Amino acid sequence: MTDHIHIRVAPGTWVVRAGGAVLGETNAALELTEGDYPPVIYFPRDALAMAFLDASDTTSTCPHKGVASHFSIQTKSVLIKDAAWSYESPTAGIERIKDYIAFYPQKAAVEML
Repeated sequence: MTDHIHIRVAPGTWVVRAGGAVLGETNAALELTEGDYPPVIYFPRDALAMAFLDASDTTSTCPHKGVASHFSIQTKSVLIKDAAWSYESPTAGIERIKDYIAFYPQKAAVEML
């Protein structure tokens, strides 16, 4: 793991909501901190209603974490494009976030209960 990235179990129960729907709730979230960026909460896929998440064609690359695949959220009333991301094959040292998904704060509400 790079020196400026830290991953730990996020204490408490976390929920993610978007478009008027609860997408998931877990007490097994991970918190990733990277340098001076705000912490990011990653949800295990098995805690999410994956039926709401559609893989998009968008990808992005982080030199420290690898290639991220993006997801759009499709609720009953809205499509929120590229609202989440996941590292399918994270780089060495970051493997803990494999099979976890994080959400852009402008597009989904992530809160501790």
